Amino acid sequence: MNRLILKYAYPTTVAILLVFAWVIIQRLSRGWTAIIPLAVAAVIVWIVGTMVFLFFWPRIIVSGFKRAIVRRGLGGGPVPVNTLYAVPRTSSATASSVSLLETGTDDVLYVGGWLDVTDGPQVLHTPDMSGRYYSLQFTDPSTGDNFAYVGTRATGTGAGDFLLAASRWTGPVPQGMTQISVPSGSAIIIGRVFVADDGDVPAASALAQQLRLDALRR
Repeated sequence: MNRLILKYAYPTTVAILLVFAWVIIQRLSRGWTAIIPLAVAAVIVWIVGTMVFLFFWPRIIVSGFKRAIVRRGLGGGPVPVNTLYAVPRTSSATASSVSLLETGTDDVLYVGGWLDVTDGPQVLHTPDMSGRYYSLQFTDPSTGDNFAYVGTRATGTGAGDFLLAASRWTGPVPQGMTQISVPSGSAIIIGRVFVADDGDVPAASALAQQLRLDALRR
């Protein structure tokens, strides 16, 4: 859907403007008073359309990411829900692949997955990064906002376990875990692990693969 919108955005816009111009010309042929209802309707449609667009666009974008991750994956096949996949190479080295995370940045390894805690909490495990920069961002599919971060700047580089739970969840937090509330019960997780150079890829990849999600054990 997103690709279709982007691909045909200009011709669709031109077609709409041409139709609108034709309607205006037809109305003007009847006199200036005939265009007043059209102008009022256009303003109402513009205001309502803008509000609807602002409300639904983030959901369309993030939902598109969910479908792509779960069905197609990030270069290594479909990624099941509540699973993190670590892309084994930097994006520049895989520029011809179909990974969603190709951005041209060649100094990080990407990690991605779809989180769903509606049926129960998940535990995010992070290994000891020994000072290496990394980050995991959590994006709310209902708003498109990043509501939490785990990583060097937010939580440090030591090993840790983070309890990811829906906002309505009221169970006990296991000792040693930090709770992160997931507002809508699901999120897209995008991670980055720093790579110094080509020779550093194996070490960075080994750490990226240790970022994982597990169901909370009762």
